[in-house]
Formats: sequence, structure tokens, C-alpha cells
Amino acid sequence: MSTEPGRVEILALAGLPEVRLGDDLPALIGDALEATPGALPLVPGDVLVVTQKVVSKAEGAVVDLRTVEPRPEAVAWAARWERDARAIEVVLREARRIVRMEHGVLITETPQGFVCANGGVDARAARIREALRARLGTDVAVVISDSFGRPWRWGIVDVALGVAGLHPLEDLRGVADADGRVMKTTVRAVADELASAAELALGKTAGRPVALVRGANPPLGEDTIATALMPAETDLFR
Repeated sequence: MSTEPGRVEILALAGLPEVRLGDDLPALIGDALEATPGALPLVPGDVLVVTQKVVSKAEGAVVDLRTVEPRPEAVAWAARWERDARAIEVVLREARRIVRMEHGVLITETPQGFVCANGGVDARAARIREALRARLGTDVAVVISDSFGRPWRWGIVDVALGVAGLHPLEDLRGVADADGRVMKTTVRAVADELASAAELALGKTAGRPVALVRGANPPLGEDTIATALMPAETDLFR
């Protein structure tokens, strides 16, 4: 797996087993890197995109709906819109703030500051990065991804929930474009672009939770996903 200028390659890692509570996820990813032809050796600028689902499963951040007792509000709303009241209750418990509950869509603000439909991490990304650096001797940036809806658009895309080793944004304000015009407002959502591109290789039903993105050459450095979150006073959707 090699890249040329102007070319990006995405490789879904092979051989990851079903992730379970207590599994050493960085070790599993390291095994998959070694088992996937073309993945190693890692090169500068490589990014690993890991889906939030397998991170949550390994860490036990899952909820058994059989143990959830929904509040009356959740029961009534779920009955109206043919939803599972227990799942609605979990979203309500985890929400920092309820933005809107209309037309069968529950929009909340998560504890991390994401505003998203139906509810949905930097320290986790950092642990994966550090473990792989110790094992392989090469630094690799890590993005934790998850599916996200967008205002006024049908369909979902994957976005970054956490990062390690890269800046989630690339500020191009003040830089001249190819025609020599100085850009005044352009800020690229690099981490989100990486997450969305990786999802094309991973898919939603193929059981592939980790991808290696090579050739994107994101801005590397120490940062958190909070950099990409718009303050409430400038967010027109809140």
C-alpha cells in the first residue's frame, strides 16, 4: 500500500474478531495491521480510523435494555412514534441537554458537546495510539468515528468523536488558493473527512471496524476534538 501525491488510499483491516467486553482493543488492532497485506510498515501521515462501536464494546460502555425502566415521558413519546421506550430513556439519561423532541426525532446535546439526532473520545484514541507506537515503533494518528445526521440533509455520514496525533481542523484562512485568491473563511474539517472516507471502505454491515487511511497527510499535532466544536453563541442550529 503506497501512495503518490494527490492520491489517498483506504484499507479496511482484516481479521479483527468480534470485540467483547475486556478485550485489548489496541492489541487486536496491532494483530490486524500485521495480518493485513500492505498495511505495514506504517508511514508518516498514516491515520487509523476506529469505529466508536468497538471501542464501547471493549470498554463495556453498553447498556442492557432489559434493565432499563423508562420514565413516563419516554414511554408516551416512544408509543406515539413507534420507538423503544427503553432506548429513548437511555438517550435522555446520557444527554446534557434536550434540544428538541419532534416528529419522531430526538435531538440532544451529548456530554462531549455534540448536538445530534437520537443521542449517539480523545483519551480512548490516545490509548490506542500509544499502545501501537510501543508495539510497532511508529507513531500513527487515531480517529474515533461514529455515524452522524446533518440538518437539512437525508442520510448519515461518519464524523470524528475523538482524535489523537492530529489537528481535527485545518485553518486555511489567509492562504492563497490555486488562483492566487486569499481564502477568508475556509477551515477544513479534516478529522471528519477522514472518518467519512474510511466509512466507505468499512461499510455498515461488513463487520470491519478499523481502517488505515494513507496519503491524506492531515495536519499532525497534539489536539482534541473540542477544537472542532462550535461555541453555542455562534451555532445557528442550537
